[in-house]
Amino acid sequence: MSRIFIKIPVERAGVLIGEGGGTKAEIEKGTGTQITVDGRSGEVTIVKGIGSPDPSGLLKARDLVNAIGRGFSHQRAFRLFTDGQLIEVIDLKQALGDSRNAIQRIKGRIIGENGKTRRIIENLTGTVISVYGHTVSIIGEYDEVNVAKQAVAMLVKGAMHGSVYRYLNKEHLELKKRKMSLWEYRPVLKEYAAKDHISGGEDYGDGREEE
Repeated sequence: MSRIFIKIPVERAGVLIGEGGGTKAEIEKGTGTQITVDGRSGEVTIVKGIGSPDPSGLLKARDLVNAIGRGFSHQRAFRLFTDGQLIEVIDLKQALGDSRNAIQRIKGRIIGENGKTRRIIENLTGTVISVYGHTVSIIGEYDEVNVAKQAVAMLVKGAMHGSVYRYLNKEHLELKKRKMSLWEYRPVLKEYAAKDHISGGEDYGDGREEE
């Protein structure tokens, strides 16, 4: 695969290009790609740069273009440059059909008064969320995105906001525990690796019992 074609809303083409072409240039530089944007049709072509050794750059550029196309500012979309960050796009039409009134009502539930609900989801999951057109897009780490996605699904299905907030608070604690466990796990591995080197190769395993 040496090129990818994407179509974004025409009104987002200017945001993708950026002032003086700056945003597009940053994506190209960071992913080793060349990007062409048709401002009249919204069609975007991403080509692997000449001499670029990393084919994953095409996929990274695709995700960045997709994020900006789905309503994220370039600053928020650029989180995708960080390893482990991904984007999930939820199409509300799949659950609600083509009813504009139903989609607008659910978008209002997800955003909340003055953006309150969206901020709560973002703060308790560590994600960033864009509600644009008939889609809800989420950027974050895998576990974070899954929690935010479930919260959105609950709101789409009509759950009370209080129930969604309780779910988010519970999952927020679980996410924190997992991250703390991961950071505690790494020094243990280093400690055992040092012992292994000194003692001549005993097998210490991974330093943790399976849960």
